[in-house]
Amino acid sequence: MTRQLDGPRLEPPGRSASALVVLLHGYGANGDDLIALGDGWRQWLPDAAFVAPNAPEAIPGMYGGLQWFPLTLRDPSERWRGVVAAQPTLDRFLDTELARYRLSPSRLVLVGFSQGTMMALHVGLRRPAAPAGIVAYSGLLAGPEHLGETTARPPIQLIHGEADDLIPVEALNAGREALASAGLLVEWHVRPGLGHGIDAAGQLMAAHFIAEVLRR
Repeated sequence: MTRQLDGPRLEPPGRSASALVVLLHGYGANGDDLIALGDGWRQWLPDAAFVAPNAPEAIPGMYGGLQWFPLTLRDPSERWRGVVAAQPTLDRFLDTELARYRLSPSRLVLVGFSQGTMMALHVGLRRPAAPAGIVAYSGLLAGPEHLGETTARPPIQLIHGEADDLIPVEALNAGREALASAGLLVEWHVRPGLGHGIDAAGQLMAAHFIAEVLRR
């Protein structure tokens, strides 16, 4: 079952939004999984709107679980095919949200977690106009051999748990090397002892990164 993208959102209190932060959740979750990040970042980003769209596909046999694209982990190329197939739906959503808030593409920040990171990196690097930045938690870069086709060059922040047993931290190392080799500006942080998740320090790092790229 395919769904129209929408999800929980937080508006800046009593004012118009000057930036849009889109939070892309991981496999099997939904927008509620990440929208609380916006509450935690409000003190650094008081004028930002936050939206956490629910991924478009239900996962068969997983009640309430959503996916940006199917994952079997049996075919190395399925991640690339998945992000390519899901890109148009996410692009349309981003265009609609920017129009809703009357913001230029340079006021957009993409934040992904796990499968949402795959989407944030793929789509964010292929937008007609670059977003202000991309925060990529606990994910990987799908199709690094295709970086030559990218059209946008936003700054990127990679954050990963050292003890991640779902997507090993080696994915961060491979991603940063590929992105840097393609001439992209990348900063990266490995969180000691952290598994597949986001800790308080990682949230703070992202808040400072987002505030900085929106000031540029």
